[in-house]
Amino acid sequence: MGAGGRPVPEPCCTVRGLAKTFRSGRGAEACEVRANAGIDLTVGRGEIFGLLGPNGAGKSTLVRQLTGLLRPDAGTVDILGHDIVRHPERAARLLGYLGQESTALDELTVALAAETTGRLRGLTRARARAEAADVLTELGLEPLAGRPIAKLSGGQRRLACFAAVLVGERPLLVLDEPTTGMDPVARRAVWAAVDRRRAECGTTVLLVTHNVIEAETVLDRVAVVDEGRVIACDTPGGLKALVDGDVRLDLVWRTEAPLDVPAVARLAERAERSGRRWTVRTTPEQARELVAAVTGGAALAALDDFTLATPSLEDAYLKLGGRHSGLAK
Repeated sequence: MGAGGRPVPEPCCTVRGLAKTFRSGRGAEACEVRANAGIDLTVGRGEIFGLLGPNGAGKSTLVRQLTGLLRPDAGTVDILGHDIVRHPERAARLLGYLGQESTALDELTVALAAETTGRLRGLTRARARAEAADVLTELGLEPLAGRPIAKLSGGQRRLACFAAVLVGERPLLVLDEPTTGMDPVARRAVWAAVDRRRAECGTTVLLVTHNVIEAETVLDRVAVVDEGRVIACDTPGGLKALVDGDVRLDLVWRTEAPLDVPAVARLAERAERSGRRWTVRTTPEQARELVAAVTGGAALAALDDFTLATPSLEDAYLKLGGRHSGLAK
């Protein structure tokens, strides 16, 4: 059984002991940088599984090894019974990959990029064209079908590249920050398309993200990665249970915090401060006292807004000892 007593699905992707080290610099200044340090993961069929962590944590290196683009120094990668380390060319037949950069498609129109991807995946011209048309309709991209991807806005470009990934069905989708720059309508279209393929085809998704809000909404399980290691792996709820009972108080000052007010001065000693925003992680009882202190006296005039929130994945990440500034709220 998995976390919370859930049955563990049949594996889609299994990683064992994955390690990769790069050399950085030259001559006497050369050093080794360990990107992955013995990573173990199992992603079940039909799961939306997330990799969450700061820049430099080793997520992108891990993804490049999963997709057959980079050979590890040690370890194994099995995707649906195929050894990707020994046979990296098989990865392209098993997964669709949306990387952070997709410049290879820039000079093509939206429709032609989707159709060409289908052709490269072995579809006939007619089938590729039909699937491309269906995907563009599904994602609301029909009005942009004839425009070159390079001429689109950042969010539109990202959606067009995602559309290309969907043409020519693959059992595993590896999506690296897929919704970056998208508006809410486009983000909803992406996850509706993913949910549809999960329900109809049993598609598995490996999502790389910094967006903890999105991660909490869409993920079945998440691995928190830092300094080349998996420091925790559970459901979002399971990870948040690590900080169960705590709350987060966010204060936003109109200009500057009134440090001449004793309650605010005391709060400054424990708050995480970023410009006008202060964040305090505390117990519900203490949070009520703090709210009363900053809203019931002289500090109120300087206060622009405040919120109380239950624990998030970011809070769980910090509890686990991750780097403080790594995740986006």
